[in-house]
Amino acid sequence: MQTPTKLPAMVLAALLAASLAGYFVLRPAGGPASPAISTPSSGSGVDTSPLEAVRQLAAYAVTPEEQAQAREAWRLADHTVDLAFAGAIRQAEAEAALPATGPLRQLNDRIDRLKEKVSADQKRVSALSKDDADALDLAQAQLTLDQDELDDMQEDLERAGGGKRARLQRLLQEHEASDKANDRALAFPNPPATGTLSQQVRAWFDIREGERRLAAAAETSTARARALLAEHNAREAQLNAQAGSATSAAAMRALAAQHKTLTGLDQQMQDITQLAAVYRAWGGLLEARGRSVADLVLRSLAMILGLLLIAVLVDGAIGRVIRGADRRRVHQLRTITRIALQLIAVLLVLIVIAGPPTQLTTMIGLVTAGLTVVMKDFIVAFFGWFALMGKNGISVGDWVEIEGVSGEVIEIGLLKTVLLEVGNWTDIGHPTGRQVAFSNSFAIEKHYFNFSTSGQWLWDEIRITLPSGGDPYEAARQIGRIVEEETKDDAAAAAEDWGRMARSHGAREFSAAPAINLRPGSNGLEAVVRYITRAPQRNAAQARIFAAIVELLHRTV
Repeated sequence: MQTPTKLPAMVLAALLAASLAGYFVLRPAGGPASPAISTPSSGSGVDTSPLEAVRQLAAYAVTPEEQAQAREAWRLADHTVDLAFAGAIRQAEAEAALPATGPLRQLNDRIDRLKEKVSADQKRVSALSKDDADALDLAQAQLTLDQDELDDMQEDLERAGGGKRARLQRLLQEHEASDKANDRALAFPNPPATGTLSQQVRAWFDIREGERRLAAAAETSTARARALLAEHNAREAQLNAQAGSATSAAAMRALAAQHKTLTGLDQQMQDITQLAAVYRAWGGLLEARGRSVADLVLRSLAMILGLLLIAVLVDGAIGRVIRGADRRRVHQLRTITRIALQLIAVLLVLIVIAGPPTQLTTMIGLVTAGLTVVMKDFIVAFFGWFALMGKNGISVGDWVEIEGVSGEVIEIGLLKTVLLEVGNWTDIGHPTGRQVAFSNSFAIEKHYFNFSTSGQWLWDEIRITLPSGGDPYEAARQIGRIVEEETKDDAAAAAEDWGRMARSHGAREFSAAPAINLRPGSNGLEAVVRYITRAPQRNAAQARIFAAIVELLHRTV
């Protein structure tokens, strides 16, 4: 979490990003690209692309209203394709009624001769008795040969254009069979889930894509209707020009077929125009659903901003509450609370974005096990930081000894603790100038000494050689009074701190009064004095005591 001075900028940046996202997300869709009119199916001369377009667009029909529009679009597209097939077949029949010329006439003549030959072969096979097996086999072989040649000639005629009606009839049968199957199997998707922000954004993009494709389909249908109108006008002009020259029966039948073709084109134009209107109405339904999903997206964004705002307010409230705590613990408490708030806020935001985790127990377990093995030192150091932040941990400014290195704590990070080295604990107050960093794993795997606990008290000891000419006991008592006078404030404070600790932990109380003992030394008797002092003031306390003792010995000599 950012510092309070950066908080307003962070909030403004988040709101600005949200507003820009809302603008780009909710602005009206641009016009679709120029639609291209689908080409007719290969080799048939009939355009079946309207059915294929509806089949693809059915994936965007989710609500009952949208599905009703999809079914209507399917009905209109199917009807216009049927009309196209009927017109193409009528045109093929009219062309077939006209006398063939050139290569087509030669193929027709050969096919007629082969048909007669096949018919004669069949009669011969029927007339032969089973008793004459050799003649029957020969006749059947000749029939098979002639039939194969006839089939090959008919295929040649179809490729040359003379068998167009038969090919169209076969394609129509395939279309009708496929049409019935697709009509029964016209499947619509289930409504998309919109419970999380990611699902809402995905649904919104799907809706936008559906709107774009429906708009393009409507434009394509409109362009197709214009093309049909142009074809209708051209055929009508041609028909008017040929009406006066029709004298034979075949020509009259061809003109009647042309009139039926014009009627079919009129019906196709009506269907295509209605299909374009259905596409536009369907797109309007998608647009309305898109607005509903956009509302859900904005609500999720508001929830995320609300969670972040609550986290910021809670962080500020916690900072005001712990402001009066021990100065050495304020930093640690602020760090712990901020990390906890960050984790909670991130977790809640992730739930809003992706939803609560489901069916991930095994995967999480495997990932956790792998991370535990690979990142053991990192994990131990991280949890060591929590141990150091605890009640019996250390704080910035404490005098500690870690792995044989003594110094003042100047930083406690998530993974490392940094000391300013000051030598051993008996020489506190004289830094070496070196900073020593330790992984926080020592707080869990090893031990450390904290000389700053309960006021940074330590027992110090001095030795004084007493003059040989005088009463050593009297000199010892006077030295004891000097030490007691110089350390009475520290002794009282230490006794109070230790007494409070003893009461809270149920331990016996300690005496902080100084003690003096006489011991024989190499140059006479020595007075050994032990007293309590604060670790950072150890050298200053020694200097005051030595000065007072030197003045005492100077007066007695």
